[in-house]
Amino acid sequence: MQPTFAFIGGGNMGRALIGGLLQAGHAASKIRVADAFAPSREQCRELFSVQVYEQNLDAVVDADVVVFAVKPQQLRDVAGQLADTASDSVLYLSIAAGITIEHLQRWLGPTRSIVRCMPNTPALVGSGAAALCANARVSSPQRALADSLLGAVGSAQWLEDEGLMDAVTAVSGSGPAYFFLFIELIEKIAGELGLPQTLARSLAIDTALGASRLAHSSEQAPAQLREQVTSAGGTTASALAVFEQRGLEDLVREALTAARDRSIALARQVES
Repeated sequence: MQPTFAFIGGGNMGRALIGGLLQAGHAASKIRVADAFAPSREQCRELFSVQVYEQNLDAVVDADVVVFAVKPQQLRDVAGQLADTASDSVLYLSIAAGITIEHLQRWLGPTRSIVRCMPNTPALVGSGAAALCANARVSSPQRALADSLLGAVGSAQWLEDEGLMDAVTAVSGSGPAYFFLFIELIEKIAGELGLPQTLARSLAIDTALGASRLAHSSEQAPAQLREQVTSAGGTTASALAVFEQRGLEDLVREALTAARDRSIALARQVES
């Protein structure tokens, strides 16, 4: 018998996860969505033929998994609404950045089964990268449920140390934006070098896609793949030398550290 999933929030990431469940063979009748925003509810109904609700309490009745897919600043109020009806037999899964398991235990109750995860937006096309961590109350079958949900839209990796979630947020949670920025800059500068805009964009995107696929499928490390493309005295070597001279590694380190630190700060703001 299939479990019942209740999504609190029907935005982009919630819809990505719902789409993944359906593609994996989960019945639409076993998926519910609660969202106070009527257009979001209607979009979920039209796209997926799932049950939609305005009130969160209506969606979670007899649910096996409750997925919190709302903004971090909304989650305290949402969890507070459900606290009186929360059950120890239900798996509560949060995708809200900066909200710790401790926060959720405080809001829902200390005996709840809670998984915290950090997916990313490529989940929208089935290529997400997610990290998950669980409290001690989460059973093996509940871990399998979380795996089936996140694995339906990409890869899912378990962490034993929740403290690493801030680094995960900096790497994969925020990471798509870094690559989008690099594609954007290559497209822009390719135009400055004389390429038509449509060609510049196509080459930039297809090159990023091909490099990612090659890195994903190869047993070689990215450093080895880079070396194979780089001939001594060639064009690639000239470009990479500029990156090195201008301190690209230090810049990336500073950027990811800033993202990690911001994730930590957001968690502290929730506590204040």
